[in-house]
Amino acid sequence: MKIVPMRDLKDTVKIEKMCSEIKAPVFVTKNGYGKLVVMDIECFERLMNDVYEAKAINEGLKDLENDKTKDGNLVLNEMKAKYGF
Repeated sequence: MKIVPMRDLKDTVKIEKMCSEIKAPVFVTKNGYGKLVVMDIECFERLMNDVYEAKAINEGLKDLENDKTKDGNLVLNEMKAKYGF
């Protein structure tokens, strides 16, 4: 994790290079308090993929809790009977 003061945002090339090198978000502070987070597109895409995966897992767990699932073998047998394979 890298923390930089707001005034460093003037040097966009430096910030871009920093984001690429550390492969993590850069936290920007103003008067000692966190104000912004800057990251390169690869970091953002990794973060969003993690969010989507976590959401899918949570939805699956909710389905398990609410008995909205079927036994895998039962489904395969139903498909075999229906489609003849």
